[in-house]
Amino acid sequence: MILLKIHHDYVVLPTSSEPREDVTEDTDLILESLLRDNKGVTLDTPHGGSLVVHEDGHTYNYSYGPSGIPGLVRNRYAVASAAFAGIGGISFGYDQGVISNVLVMKDFLARWPIGSWEKGLMTAVLELGALFGAITCGILADKYCRRHSIFFASIIFCIGSGLQCGAQSLNDLIIGRAIGGFGVGALSMLSPLYMAEISPPELRGSLMALEQLAIVLGVVFGFWTGFLTRHIAGSASWRIPLALQFLPGISLCLGCFVLPPSPRLLVLRGRIDDARKTLARLRLRTPEEAKEDPLIQLELLEMQINVALVRQKSSDGLSRETWTTLFGREYVRRTLIGIMIMFFQQWSGINALLYYGPTLVESIGMRGDTVTLLVSGGIGIVQFLAVFPAIIFLDRWGRKPLLKGGSAIMAMSHFIIAILIHLFQDDWGSNTIAAWVAVFCTYIFTAAYGMSFGPIGWVLPSEVFPLSMRSKGVALSTASNWINNFLIGLITPPLMEMSSAATFMIFACACFGAYLWSSYVVPETAGVSLEEMDAVFGSAAGQKDRKRKFELERELGLHDLIKGLVTSEAPGQE
Repeated sequence: MILLKIHHDYVVLPTSSEPREDVTEDTDLILESLLRDNKGVTLDTPHGGSLVVHEDGHTYNYSYGPSGIPGLVRNRYAVASAAFAGIGGISFGYDQGVISNVLVMKDFLARWPIGSWEKGLMTAVLELGALFGAITCGILADKYCRRHSIFFASIIFCIGSGLQCGAQSLNDLIIGRAIGGFGVGALSMLSPLYMAEISPPELRGSLMALEQLAIVLGVVFGFWTGFLTRHIAGSASWRIPLALQFLPGISLCLGCFVLPPSPRLLVLRGRIDDARKTLARLRLRTPEEAKEDPLIQLELLEMQINVALVRQKSSDGLSRETWTTLFGREYVRRTLIGIMIMFFQQWSGINALLYYGPTLVESIGMRGDTVTLLVSGGIGIVQFLAVFPAIIFLDRWGRKPLLKGGSAIMAMSHFIIAILIHLFQDDWGSNTIAAWVAVFCTYIFTAAYGMSFGPIGWVLPSEVFPLSMRSKGVALSTASNWINNFLIGLITPPLMEMSSAATFMIFACACFGAYLWSSYVVPETAGVSLEEMDAVFGSAAGQKDRKRKFELERELGLHDLIKGLVTSEAPGQE
């Protein structure tokens, strides 16, 4: 017999991992007794996990261990798998970082003199290719294994990289960037999708932030590689940094053979035993422990219920879900969140700084190639360092506070820069302090972005959609990223030529809009399992689907499992 302990608002009941098979009226009475007075039950499960059953007896949340750094250290296998999948982000980031240097290299400009329009087109064509890559993978992701899809996307990226570094004309370079962009877009959709599906609930935000860390790491490597090779004689100055794009592409190709399959996709295909084995590896359980661990059983049942519910809604199977469903009443709020988080991520102005860093730094008073390159290179370093607090605190503080705080700081930074440019752009030489204040504001903006819209932009789309619509929802969100990325890359050079102050003011207004949106529209999703995300949105399927999901939970044994856990070894029960 185990005594109950009162802890804050919950009754804490340590329990064994074996649920009782005979769930009778007596257990319902015990459950009702334990949950009365608006109290929930927190169960300490084996291997350091916990399950909180809320007062209604059916809703709950759970964790396999601590969040933050302790959880990342504890579950090294899931962290390693997510980090390797994040190499796709390095591919994207490297191109962002390297192009700003290539566009100002002497040999490159001597071969192909380009104006602001050509500069914008060559930068933006990669985003256009990425748009088609993201949409294509959204269509095919559920038909093929996540790992195989990542493998083929990496191959396409390597082909594009080869065309770029071996380009004999500007057209060759543009075609190579378009093909490479297709691979980058596919990876930018597949990597976060895969990472979300292998992550435990308490670490999902931190592991998803690894995607942003990978992107920023690629930015830093790309920029400083180009910085170091810019004085090499001949075309090697720009061919070498472009050729180094092969490294992340080939690494990801090889890594696909050792990455674990997505357990959620295995359930989607009816391979329940394989899903349990994979889930056991990702949650640090042996196959024998997985059969008895209540959290493994619970998570696996959630996946089965989610698949069964969607299959009943679509008799032709999951692969024929139409894209228009995303804009139906059930999913439109989630879809708009995915689209708008990427819209604000791009219109914050971060990629304008990365693509055209030297040009923008000159507009705030910095002079000399070395100075402008060093200052713009610092933007990538600041962004890289800012991701680490996001990884540590994203699941602890939640998404919403970081989005609100980050957008407010970004808006203020852009506004100050715009005012300083307007006041001093004709005489920066006599106002060096104002110039360095503008540089400081640029770094503050970058740090705020790195802790908010940078990582969370990849987290939200991958966690708000149910399994059947997740690949399409993430693809559409990623497409929004690339459409807006394309527009930013295309229009920033002409905008800067017309008015630098107006350019930063546009970004300031966009960041203020992001603050209003994150304050009044975005729900908090931290600590919510992917299968329980419906509750956050008030059940996306409406009352009828809520009832059907409840029936499926009962038919497949989820309610019995929870009742058995709560009532096992309860006071007075042998």
